[in-house]
Amino acid sequence: MRFLFWTSALGLFYVYLGYPLLLWLLVRLKKRTHGESRAGQGDIALPPCTVIISSYNDASLLPAKIESILSSSPKECVGEILVASDGSNDDTEEVLANFNDERIRPFIFSERRGKPSCLNDVIPEAQNELLVLTDARQPLEPCTLPRLLSRFQDERIGVVSGELVFREIGQSGSAGEGMNVYWRYEKFIRNLEGQLASVPGATGALYALRKELFKPIPKDLLLDDVAIPMQAVFQKKRCVFEPGAVAYDVPSSSAEKESVRKRRTLAGNIQLLLRYPSLLIPIKNPIWIQYMSHKVGRLFSPFWLILCLFSALFLVGSAFYWFCLAGQIVFYALALVGYTLQEFDRRSRLAGAALMFVTLNVSTLLAWGDALRGRFQVTWDRSDKETTR
Repeated sequence: MRFLFWTSALGLFYVYLGYPLLLWLLVRLKKRTHGESRAGQGDIALPPCTVIISSYNDASLLPAKIESILSSSPKECVGEILVASDGSNDDTEEVLANFNDERIRPFIFSERRGKPSCLNDVIPEAQNELLVLTDARQPLEPCTLPRLLSRFQDERIGVVSGELVFREIGQSGSAGEGMNVYWRYEKFIRNLEGQLASVPGATGALYALRKELFKPIPKDLLLDDVAIPMQAVFQKKRCVFEPGAVAYDVPSSSAEKESVRKRRTLAGNIQLLLRYPSLLIPIKNPIWIQYMSHKVGRLFSPFWLILCLFSALFLVGSAFYWFCLAGQIVFYALALVGYTLQEFDRRSRLAGAALMFVTLNVSTLLAWGDALRGRFQVTWDRSDKETTR
């Protein structure tokens, strides 16, 4: 029981605290040894890019999205906007026809197949070598595209991930507070990974890449924003995080809705291991440690939590293990408080963070069930798009 307790406790510590601390120390050491160098700053001539918007029944969202792209400064950085409508049955086609701008090129697919199929068909049609992939929901800051594109001055960089910033509209409750805490933690890790070497994935709502690095992805793949950046990494290019390139979204209004979205994402992480087993091979994956620590380690987190709780139950004869058990009980009670507050539209950052942590781990268990049964639903509904990764 002691072995199980310490194995699970150390696994949890490494994934959530030890790994970020290790990254921070390695980045500090790298800066001290090599100095801090960052390409992509200052006034430079930027090449035009192709912006690709993936859309399904987003007629009400596309005008604001496209306007936020067209307002980019300098305007010359937007070479064209390709809108892939994945079997939409709303007014998407009419909305796009109302834009009097030759840079906007609609791709109206009559059959709903999912985002991977749209990307496989549309990306080869892009006329520029730098691509920006984004969704219809999240508007962009005017400086976002130039900041993404400027990073490609460094020839070693193949993918640049943008930053998702949550706007608080109305009462998002404890779930929204928890989501904000989680996302700030996640961005902290991604920023460090990008400074050290590469991020094992990008922000799905906004990322840029070199067209030459793209290879068609499986049609049923759930996580294009991990598979495509990892394609670049396997081709010896870096995937970095650009915190100045901002897309705005609204946090999830409930733990249940966030659980649905996260369950799909986590099932997608398991699916990636089945589709790309080379991700697990150190000699083939240039960022094996980052991938295993950030993506794979979290898949085992709920099992470690269960082992940690039940092994402590068998070890309560010791004061130390009694204290450990009591701490876990208090934490889960705090998550329950967060859930209760959410039901009454009340906020608590601490209880919300505990609620989100428990919700994500329950979602991971459910995702394992989905993956083992082969339940990979590539198409998405409006409820799935309430928040993004």
